Amino acid sequence: MAYTQTIEAINRLVATGIVPGVSYAILDGKLQTKGIVGAEQLVPAYEPLKNDQLYDVASLTKVVGTVPVVLQLIESGVLTLNDPISQFLAGWSDRRVTIRHLLTHTSGITGYIPRRDKLSAQELHDALLTLHVGPTFDKQMVYADTNFIFLGWIVEAITGLPIQKAIEQRVLTPLGMGHSTFQPTDPLTCVPTELSSTRGLIRGVVHDPKANVLKSRCGSAGLFATRSDLVTFVQHMMSRDNRPISTDFKQALLKDQTPNQSAFRSFGWALVPVQFPTPHYAIWHSGFTGTFIVIDPQNQQAMVFLSNRVHPKAPNTAFLGARNALITTYLSEKSNNHL
Repeated sequence: MAYTQTIEAINRLVATGIVPGVSYAILDGKLQTKGIVGAEQLVPAYEPLKNDQLYDVASLTKVVGTVPVVLQLIESGVLTLNDPISQFLAGWSDRRVTIRHLLTHTSGITGYIPRRDKLSAQELHDALLTLHVGPTFDKQMVYADTNFIFLGWIVEAITGLPIQKAIEQRVLTPLGMGHSTFQPTDPLTCVPTELSSTRGLIRGVVHDPKANVLKSRCGSAGLFATRSDLVTFVQHMMSRDNRPISTDFKQALLKDQTPNQSAFRSFGWALVPVQFPTPHYAIWHSGFTGTFIVIDPQNQQAMVFLSNRVHPKAPNTAFLGARNALITTYLSEKSNNHL
């Protein structure tokens, strides 16, 4: 298994200062290539990256945690894709928006919340329920954390558990992801994110402002995970077992699930075309802090990429183009490996 171009691209990200460091894993059948390069921290003092530390994976929380829990509830029959969310969210009145709309980011929910990051958890909860449905509803995919915050509250309404506790019980524990957590007990085991003017060095505490306010009731961000635990998750997603979701839903994830089936979006995951050995889709998702996962179940190939691109300062927009180029390199190289 040779992924020399992909690994060289990762090394360049660190060498050129686009990210402080990277922890990665490339899976190809039963073979794995793993590596770490660079630093976990640059300021206030340099610290080299260590093996299998906890990363704030940001929006990977959506697909590693919230999506499996929601699909499990659908599989059990207590929820359907066409259920209006107003059935579960007291205070939300627009009956057009369904579970499918939230999962595929086609809800069109929009609006502005003044002083959003300064609100209490209850105030933010109430404010989010005052948002409205805009003109993109049912027509366009517009990525928004609100969709997955609402999904988390719906899970809570059904199970009685805050979404993060439900993820622990239904995903992390059953899969043996024993290092991953929403509440790290030792900040020094965590790769730091931003050196903030208001919060100081953010380490062992979630970077995302909404998740920091909502705590255990946030389904859009908040998970801290190690590379090895995410490799375990990916292996299950490529397997023929029914964990963390059924094999039927694993197949459904590889199809466009938006209402018009033309937005390259599945349940939570984005779709990316793969041409070899026959045209099909892989799935991928990223996190604001500098993380992403690509999974191609048909070819039994995947990549886990963990960085803290928001350290020492967010947003570091240069990372986005470099990340997309890296994914393109990986997809090309993995297809060549499959030939």
